[in-house]
Amino acid sequence: LHRLGREVCEAILHLEREQAAAINRGNLRGAVQMFDKSFVGFSSTTHGRIRGLAALGKTFQHYWQRAPKMSYRIEQPRVHVSGNSAVATFYWTVGLGGGRTVRGRGTHVFARKGKTWRVVHEHFSRAH
Repeated sequence: LHRLGREVCEAILHLEREQAAAINRGNLRGAVQMFDKSFVGFSSTTHGRIRGLAALGKTFQHYWQRAPKMSYRIEQPRVHVSGNSAVATFYWTVGLGGGRTVRGRGTHVFARKGKTWRVVHEHFSRAH
């Protein structure tokens, strides 16, 4: 990658790591910080679309209520940059407590908004 592409990739990976840390702290503001207000996505736990930050926030609150000791981690993240968009793909593991885990794959589609990058779409699926 050229220098600018590496910088964008590192910035996006930083956002992903910060989000994981916020989720693990139960910090709702930090968990939704990298998402654009027009965000639309799919969760691995419900069929319907998640539209907007309020709905995304309710999704996180639901997870924390169901599994108060939940942990979230991503592995093998890769970022592909194309102009003002970027796609981050990764494998995720959610610990539910009591030794129970759920694994899957995730995709975040980022759009450049001025000097910042925001997730405009998310798609999570469980591993089969």
